[in-house]
Amino acid sequence: MRITCPYCGARSSHEFAYLGDAAPTRPDPSAPDAAEAFHAYVYERDNPAGPMDELWYHSAGCRRWLKVTRDTRTHAITAVAFAGTGEIAR
Repeated sequence: MRITCPYCGARSSHEFAYLGDAAPTRPDPSAPDAAEAFHAYVYERDNPAGPMDELWYHSAGCRRWLKVTRDTRTHAITAVAFAGTGEIAR
């Protein structure tokens, strides 16, 4: 599998570290239901078949976090952007 880093270009997936689903957001620790929310945040994840936004870290390159849209059935990558920005490389 090759991932096109917006800064470094196309690279082998071996240069990257996989974090997982890019959708979950960290719960508010001061909320009244914080314990339940953190349990769900850490342990309850979906395992969809199809396109999914994931976080990957370019550890052997520019050392930036990337948001990669990958089809979990075929491993086809349709979009890559720096995490937290709208900059896209195709």
